[in-house]
Amino acid sequence: MEGVNGEGTARLKRVPVWLAIVAASLPMFMASLDNLVVTTALPVIGKDLGSSIEQLQWFVNAYSLAFASFMLLAVALGDRLGRRTVFLAGIVVFTASSAVCALATSSEMLIAARAVEGIGAAALMPLSLSLLVGSVSERVRPLAIGIWGGISGLGVALGPLIGGAVIEGFQWTAIFWLNVPIGIVSVPLVLLALPNSFGARLRADIVGVLLAGVGVLALVYGIVNGNDRGWGSVEVLGALTAGAVLLVCFVFWERRVPSPLLPLRLFRDRSFTVANIVGFTFSFGVFGAVFILIQYLQIVTGATPLEAGLMTTPWTLAPMIVAPLAGLIAPRVGTRVLIVLGCLLQAIGVGWLAFTMSPELHYLEMLPAFIFAGVGMGLVFAPSSTAVLAHMSADDNAKASGTNSTLREVGVALGIAVLTAVFVGAGGSFTPTGYVDAAIPAIATGSGVLFLAAIIGLALPSGKAPKASAVDASAG
Repeated sequence: MEGVNGEGTARLKRVPVWLAIVAASLPMFMASLDNLVVTTALPVIGKDLGSSIEQLQWFVNAYSLAFASFMLLAVALGDRLGRRTVFLAGIVVFTASSAVCALATSSEMLIAARAVEGIGAAALMPLSLSLLVGSVSERVRPLAIGIWGGISGLGVALGPLIGGAVIEGFQWTAIFWLNVPIGIVSVPLVLLALPNSFGARLRADIVGVLLAGVGVLALVYGIVNGNDRGWGSVEVLGALTAGAVLLVCFVFWERRVPSPLLPLRLFRDRSFTVANIVGFTFSFGVFGAVFILIQYLQIVTGATPLEAGLMTTPWTLAPMIVAPLAGLIAPRVGTRVLIVLGCLLQAIGVGWLAFTMSPELHYLEMLPAFIFAGVGMGLVFAPSSTAVLAHMSADDNAKASGTNSTLREVGVALGIAVLTAVFVGAGGSFTPTGYVDAAIPAIATGSGVLFLAAIIGLALPSGKAPKASAVDASAG
């Protein structure tokens, strides 16, 4: 049974809604930001540390995979030890490992520190939403989730811009030092504004964590090394096969273990299942394409890291405006319409870039694509979170949110790995002359996956609020 301690309940009544939103969202923004904050810095980091193209991918994927692998474990620990307690521990781990990232002197050290940073982030994303939902009234919950979704999307989307701005004025290490003061400020905010809540105190499913985490890691390792080592090599085939077998074992294990990491019964709900599939494919297509695109802006067009970030601001700023609005109108028009439309707009925007890309492409020709993609991203973030939690009980909110965030992060890692494999397989290299022809099929692949996400989204329930609820909400 989920609960909040008495002191927390009394304090919650005195805490303004905006403060609860800030306390829950600021650490989550920090974790979201680090998904792609290094992308604009990759050429600089790679040159400074002497990194290979495979290591450049692992600077992003080490974070994403650790993030995904430990998220559901963090949810389970939050249920047992207190969600705020584990949330605070995540902030501390994330902040400390960010400092280690800044101090890294080799590619291997940075990759390892990024993995630990991802472990800290794993406690932030799902628990932030669970803590927020439990801290606000049902009447303002759609708006709060909308703002949360907008901040989450903004953190991901602003990564390239903030990374570029920091690189322009400082060394690349500053993009990690930036997290330290945010983490320090977040701790007292969380203690002040968010009550400590508990869920079912079940045994942590460590075997499930290992099966899922190592399985996904093996798949990504095989994809990343496929072009270089050979897709038919023992190393690559072994990694892909081992990954697939481990993930199948994970499903069988979750069906038998008394306290599963991922309760498969949640997938009996159509809204939850389809929203998660959409979240995976959406992340796969978008962030794989962004990884390729950011390098294009710097390597081919000659933009500085800051200029590359500024060029994408129509994409990055749109979710800040669109996501809260989508959260507000979702009960009236339904989550399905918004999610499908959002995926379609992103598919069109990314496809536009793929089919117009050239060494001489002018920025104004890219601008409509950035706008389409930005509006589309904003339409997906909040409604998809709403669709995931639509029919969940209070006890299942954290696990449901954690599952959604996990699949999104796996989508990020696989999207970057697969689209980079397409890029390298097409003969691409990180040089002005060898980039464009290989980037086109890679980005077109991302667009195709986003069209697939829109088609899958048609299977969602409408997601409209009952008429009585809509009337009550408008009256409130």
